[in-house]
Order: sequence, then C-alpha cells, then structure tokens
Amino acid sequence: MPGTRRAPRKSSGPAAKGTQKTLAFSNNRVTKSTTHPVGKPSSEPLAKKPKIAEEVVKAVEETVKLPEVAQAQVQFKTEEEEKASHITETQIKKYWRDREAERKAPRVHQKDVSLEEKILRLWDMSSQFGPAIGSARQKRWYRAHKLGLNPPIEVLAVLLREEEKGNAKIERAHVDELMSSKFAIGEA
Repeated sequence: MPGTRRAPRKSSGPAAKGTQKTLAFSNNRVTKSTTHPVGKPSSEPLAKKPKIAEEVVKAVEETVKLPEVAQAQVQFKTEEEEKASHITETQIKKYWRDREAERKAPRVHQKDVSLEEKILRLWDMSSQFGPAIGSARQKRWYRAHKLGLNPPIEVLAVLLREEEKGNAKIERAHVDELMSSKFAIGEA
C-alpha cells in the first residue's frame, strides 16, 4: 500500500517587521533605570565598618585557636585503638598460627614476606569485611567494625604499629596495587 503524500506546509514567511527584535551592535544601549534616590549618601554604611573590623578580628582569633583544638583531637584514641595498642607481638603471632592451622597446606609464595604483611594480605583477601580495592585498609577495618562484622583486632594492631613506624605504603592493599599497575600480561 503506497503511502499518502502530504501537502507541503505553507510558510507564513519571515516574521512581521515589528515582532522580532534585531541585534544591533551600535552604541545605542538601554540601561536599567536607577531606583535609589540621587543625593547625599547616607552615613549608615560608615557606621557599620568598625563592626565588620571587630568581626574580622574575632574570626582571626578563632582560627588561631583551631589548630590547638585539632591537636587535642589527634591525641584522642578510640576504644578500638586502645584495645589494639594493648595487643602484644605474641598475640599477633598466635593469631597468624591459628589462621595457618585452618589451611590444609602452608603458604608457599609468602615465605619471604614479613608476618605483618602476611596478616594484611589475608585481611585484603577476606571478602566478608567488604571490598579491599579502592579504600585504605584502616578505613576498611573501621567500616567493617561499624557494620558489626567483627573484624580481627590484630589487623588494626598491625596497621597502627606500621603507621607508628612511618610505613606509608601499609594503608594500600596489595591487591589494589596489582589491579592498578600498568603491567600487561604477554608484553615483554
């Protein structure tokens, strides 16, 4: 069945001359009318300036006090951090021995890795505590704790000890480093 042909629309032509404004790039500018009365300026703004200066001085004094408050907050430890700081090296070793006893075979490829790194790699692979990629290990531990997932306190103890030693790389998961590396398999 052939389609029906529509009749072309009739154009009414260009808009009537007075209906649409044309752009003009000449010096004929229309400015807004002023609503404030022309005359003496009032003295009120001058009276407000000293108050503003006093507010600025107060604000500067408050900002000077803020670093002292921030230092006091840094020294405050959470309950979990207190528990983790009381965990001894032997408790950490016992935790690792218990984890190794759960396995059928010993770990072969981690012989040269330190005990702390072994514990943290196990933590990275424990999916019941949430994703390890894209978040810091300590943030992940606190998140799991807030969600009531009971993360091992030994992991937090290891993280805090490594942080005290100044090891900045400890916060990033080993898996995260592997996933974000630019190494491609098969290229040599």
